[in-house]
Amino acid sequence: MEAKRFAGKVAIVTASTQGIGFGIAERLGLEGAAVVISSRKQKNVDEAVEKLRAKGIEALGLVCHVSNKEQRKNLIERTVQKYGKIDVLVSNAAANPTANGILETSESVLDKLWDINVKVGILILQEAAPHLSKGSSVVLISSIAGYHPHASMAMYGVTKTALLGLTKGLAAELAPDTRVNCVAPGFVPTHFAESLTRDEGIKKELESKTLLNRLGTTQDMAAAVAFLASDDASYMTGETLVVAGGMPSRL
Repeated sequence: MEAKRFAGKVAIVTASTQGIGFGIAERLGLEGAAVVISSRKQKNVDEAVEKLRAKGIEALGLVCHVSNKEQRKNLIERTVQKYGKIDVLVSNAAANPTANGILETSESVLDKLWDINVKVGILILQEAAPHLSKGSSVVLISSIAGYHPHASMAMYGVTKTALLGLTKGLAAELAPDTRVNCVAPGFVPTHFAESLTRDEGIKKELESKTLLNRLGTTQDMAAAVAFLASDDASYMTGETLVVAGGMPSRL
């Protein structure tokens, strides 16, 4: 990676020991950032940190279940204690515990979807905001499902729609010192999307919905996040970048 757009920068990426989150952390680290990664299990954190350090990336790994207030607070405090600031915050944590329709979804599942996919991103940013450097960047991870909620993941899609509005609201609130943007990934064959992409028939159907006739990769998503978080996007805030191979989203 020749570009070093994040040299001297500190980046936190939530839910980042595998999949899209890990890809983002790796990309930011390869471009010079000190990266702080987290997930619910210590074993996963340790393994991810080892992989990053093997590539010469400065990495700190912490256990953080994003719904746990003390662990969220610890994530921010430990980052600031070690590095003194936060330049990039990527809110990537998400849950999709149901394949039911919206009207069939229980209240407890509705609460979990809202809490993990929307509310905790706000709560982490409340903790982090006092430590964001001037010129810092926040990136929220939404989904193509936020534009067209799929029948089997409709309520998940609705929570991702909420992130599009949250991006606008936070961008206005944190301007001019911090930019806030959003990435809406298409379908990426990660563990999180395994229920869809492991079925060859469904996978082919999803590929056919793209103009590029392929699913996305974690590197595709990481590249988009790195762009938005970097000074290359210094005149962009409140925007959502759809990275979905041409799947329908908006005019």
